[in-house]
Order: sequence, then structure tokens, then C-alpha cells
Amino acid sequence: MTNALPTPSFHHLHLNSVDPDAAIDFYIRQFPRSARARWAGLPALAAPNDVMIVFTKVAAAPATSPPTAIWHFGWHVADSRASLESYRAREEAELLPLYTTEDGGSVFISSDTWPGTGGVPGRTKAQIAEARAQGVQPLRSGGFGYMRGPDDALVEYAGNYPAERFNHVHLFQDDPYCAQLWYRTHLNASVPAGRTPAQVTDDTCQVPRGPDRSWPALEQQGMFRVPSAAVMFGDVALPWYMRQGDQRLASTRGQLYDHIALSVADLDAWVAKLRAEGVRFLEEPYRLGDTRAAMIEGPSREALELVEVPV
Repeated sequence: MTNALPTPSFHHLHLNSVDPDAAIDFYIRQFPRSARARWAGLPALAAPNDVMIVFTKVAAAPATSPPTAIWHFGWHVADSRASLESYRAREEAELLPLYTTEDGGSVFISSDTWPGTGGVPGRTKAQIAEARAQGVQPLRSGGFGYMRGPDDALVEYAGNYPAERFNHVHLFQDDPYCAQLWYRTHLNASVPAGRTPAQVTDDTCQVPRGPDRSWPALEQQGMFRVPSAAVMFGDVALPWYMRQGDQRLASTRGQLYDHIALSVADLDAWVAKLRAEGVRFLEEPYRLGDTRAAMIEGPSREALELVEVPV
């Protein structure tokens, strides 16, 4: 039964917002291939790769703390440096600095500092010293940057890619390898090439967080990027790093990033599978617009909605 069910597709990221219409307008201005939409009676932003950001209107600013599993979401753009220049000209687009060392110094796009190494988009203190000694230069092409979106959302843009599209939701996990195993086991998730550690089991998936922070980073003290893992649903990635602090992550429900939604063709079959596997249900099957859904909890308390979309 487990293998008979096809991998779900990414359906939407669900945000709480004090002004969904203004938020949608903001994202369309920054990512003009997106469009205004409605889904299940709710305002939505439709990305060109047939996925959405769906909004629920709330009376007060949605919470962004304590930390949850969902860190930010991001777009591919055709030319990240051209996008940066266009954002510089807009007062509404608050660009966030990427610190290049713990001593200070910052850039607005990663390609203006040393390139990452070893498959990690950053360098540790030792690797920065090595880059300096070897005269490694910034690429000055492509790269990633961040802006602050409506409701204090953190939005990444990255290039250079063939087309603009919604690309990922970046998460933190208590144990990245265990989380990847959970998504593969329970949701039949695919794994990007090179992101599967060898022979990971329930008994071996817990590994210590790497001791070294790396840069560029949104925090001057750098960030922990090892271990990392990822899964894919359709053409949208869910990459993650280990949580940055020592505190367990809080539930996403009711926060700015409320939940991630995945589409399935047969909700009843998925509910039966997940219930048999002991997955925690946050909400039993319910009506959602002209379809049905159920809500489960992921390995680090991220809420995952399964939306029935018959083939």
C-alpha cells in the first residue's frame, strides 16, 4: 500500500496576513510572472509553476516567534543581480544584508562575497581564511539574496535560472536526516541527487550539529549549515538545516507560515496509510472549498495539509 501511492505534489504555502490583498500585490510587483487568484474561497498568489501561496486574513500581526520549522520561502529568478537592482529602486522592497564574516561587513547578494564550497552555500572561518590566502574572488553573477515581505515574511530570490517561479520552502529540523527519512517513509517524497546520506536508519539518523558556523548569513554570528537534507514535491524543494538554537521548534499553526499543503489524488487512501503508520493528525478530514483535506504534523511540528485533487 505504501509504495502504491504516488508522491504528492506541492500545492501551496499557507500564510496568515493582516492584509492579504496588499501582500499579493507586493509579491506580484517583485515577481511579475505571478498572478492574483482565489482558492477555496481564500485570496491567493498563483506562481507560474502551478503552485500557490494562499492567505488567511487575521486581525493582528501574525506571530514570527518562537521559532518554527518554516524559515522562509523563495523564488527562482532569471537574473538575480538584475532583480537586486530593480529592488534597490523600490522603497517597499527592504533588502536584508548578508554578513560576510563575524567581524562585520555585508553584501546584499551572495555572489558579491566568496562562493560556497563543498556543496554548502557558505564558508566557515577556516574556509574564508583559505579563500583569502588563495585570492578567491566573488563570482559577481547569480547568487541569492533576501528581502523582507509583508507581515515580516522572509523572502529569498536566487538566480540565474531559466524562468521565474516559486522554488522552495526552507525549513529547520530538529534532526535533518531523520526528517528526510520521515518524509520518504510517510509521504513517499523524492530526494534531490546528492542529498541522501548513506545507510540512514531510525537508529542512525540523529547526528550532532556541526560545530562551525558559516557565511554569508543573515545573522552576523553566521549560521549552522551542517547537517542538511532536502526532499522534493513536484518541482518545489523542501531543503532544511538543523535548528540554529537548542530549543525545540514550536508548532507552525497560527504563526505567519501556518502550514504547507500537498495535493493527493485519493485522500482516503492517504489517511489510511498515515494512520496505520502512527502519523499524528492535527485535523481529521474536513471540507475545504469544493474538495477535502486533512492536516498532519511533520517531524519538527510543521503542519502539513493534504488536499484532495483528483487526477
